[in-house]
Amino acid sequence: MAQYDFTPRIAPNLDRHLVFPLLEFLQDSKLYPDEEILKSKIELLSKTNMVDYAMDIHKSLYHTDEVPQDMVERRAEVVARLKALEEAAAPLVVFLQNHNAVQELRADKHYNLQMLNDRYQIGSQQIEALYQFAKFQFECGNYSGAADYLYQYRALCTNSERSLSALWGKLAAEILMQNWDTAFEELNRLKEIIDSKNFASPLNQIQSRIWLMHWSLFIFFNNDNGRTQIIDLFNQDKYINTIQTSAPHLLRYLATAFIVNKRRRTQFKDFIKIIQQEHHSFKDPITEFLACVYVNYDFDGAQKKMKECEEVILNDPFLGKRVEQENSSSVPLRDEFIENARLFIFETYCRIHRRIDMGVLAEKLNLNYEEAERWIVSLIRGSKLDAKIDSESGTVVMEPNRPDVYEQLIEHTKGLSGRTYKLVSQIMEHAQTLATR
Repeated sequence: MAQYDFTPRIAPNLDRHLVFPLLEFLQDSKLYPDEEILKSKIELLSKTNMVDYAMDIHKSLYHTDEVPQDMVERRAEVVARLKALEEAAAPLVVFLQNHNAVQELRADKHYNLQMLNDRYQIGSQQIEALYQFAKFQFECGNYSGAADYLYQYRALCTNSERSLSALWGKLAAEILMQNWDTAFEELNRLKEIIDSKNFASPLNQIQSRIWLMHWSLFIFFNNDNGRTQIIDLFNQDKYINTIQTSAPHLLRYLATAFIVNKRRRTQFKDFIKIIQQEHHSFKDPITEFLACVYVNYDFDGAQKKMKECEEVILNDPFLGKRVEQENSSSVPLRDEFIENARLFIFETYCRIHRRIDMGVLAEKLNLNYEEAERWIVSLIRGSKLDAKIDSESGTVVMEPNRPDVYEQLIEHTKGLSGRTYKLVSQIMEHAQTLATR
């Protein structure tokens, strides 16, 4: 299943600290050799200040208590730099620890800067030092301290680019601390800025949207309402266009959200058209499953793809989250996905056929006969399908009062013809009006 691992596509669009959770997942899933994952971790850590962590991994990888001299020297540099930055930011840090003094800060940043300078001799130099100190703390892996200082920095910063950079850092820190509600708030702030900001180049704005969508995966698949939130974001015109042109692999996550979200059926129809458009340029078991069911009506193909989808979910860092119980563990999204995938197959198959053999249907649902019968009985009771089970013949019978798929197609076509005629008439009337002026 390594061919379906999107980590190489996703990682370049993340802060390197956000890549660590993905590598941890891949290491646990045994998708790659353990040695390969450990080497990737060390390579990532070489560009951060998490030297102690890098040393521990080096010892584990090479089964030794010794570490290279360059790591020892690098650690000394980090400690010295941290101390220097701490001293430079100390006046502002001390001020921020004074609750009564902080209460005097206002929404007016210029007032705050003047007040800090007049009363506490804190100026732009100390504010810049706070940013550098917060950034260094983040690189050391102190995400809590970094998040606090970046929040305070943004309250004082008057440089829009610096403030935006601090917001990205704050979002990353909240994600890494798994503060999902706070991270979602920061994500929305960032989206508002990206959508309204005048970028030097449209490509810069597109790249920012790409980063935002990749970072959002951590939040949406760890949030109870995330399956709705990802559709709200990714399905907006500007964002779905960005996905189609620059990041088609994100269709996997939008497709998954649509499959497990029963409340977005109207948007789902338009999404199927996008799946059809992108089918030749991007293929993934989850998007191919939807194409089999709703574009090609290939139920044998859908059955095969459903098995592949299950493996994809189990080996995807965002979709394969495990919930540990007393004596077992489960992947809730996998179970929910399979249940809804069977429902999609059943609904579509039933709308094409009047009478369905239970044995055939059980095979297409990847269930044995008894399981399929129980599943279908439960589904018919709880759904709007006009169907019943004929136990003697072992079939599911669709009630005749529901128009079949071909009749529905004819009705939709009639409506389309009427709207087209009305539109043409309006255009002709407008043209005639212009001609008489």
